Amino acid sequence: MSSATIDLATARAEGVPAEIAVFSYYRNAEQHGANLLFRLLKHLDDPDAQIALSQHLADETRHAWLWTERIVRAGAKPLVVCDGYQVRMGRQAGMPRDVLDLLALTVVVEQRALRRYQQHLRRPNLDPDTEDVLRNVTKDEAWHIDWIRKLGRAMAEERGEAKRFDDAIARYRAVDREVVEHLEAAEQELSGGATVD
Repeated sequence: MSSATIDLATARAEGVPAEIAVFSYYRNAEQHGANLLFRLLKHLDDPDAQIALSQHLADETRHAWLWTERIVRAGAKPLVVCDGYQVRMGRQAGMPRDVLDLLALTVVVEQRALRRYQQHLRRPNLDPDTEDVLRNVTKDEAWHIDWIRKLGRAMAEERGEAKRFDDAIARYRAVDREVVEHLEAAEQELSGGATVD
């Protein structure tokens, strides 16, 4: 592994500051979120969905840039994350079967991002620069969750598969819990026993 790549399991041994590793994970999550939305663009031809997807995609890439800037202001360079949240989700959940699965996965991923950022905002002694970035990215997440969930439910009802959409969300939430459990354990190891949030 080069000095520009990271995984939480080895970051501490490599001397990577916990905050830089966490910010790099956040950056990676936003980049992967943008990739997921880009995939959705190919599957949704409804003009209103295209507008919302374009705004959502712009938000995700802006969020990745905000984390990139925060890392640079901390005197570091962004690290390439080898074992990020979405990589682990994909490995454990498998490829989504269709657009309903993609939408359900997006809901769960966005909910995780919102919860994580809200947890980090409650951290004692949070520096003002990080707080500002967290507030900027958090303000978009509720809208992201809401519009994707509404679209997924509407599409599922049109197909007569409303239960399948909710079942897919439940399935991805179960995978999310497993993934987060492993990432939190690795983060605690990185930070010497305390979760960096």
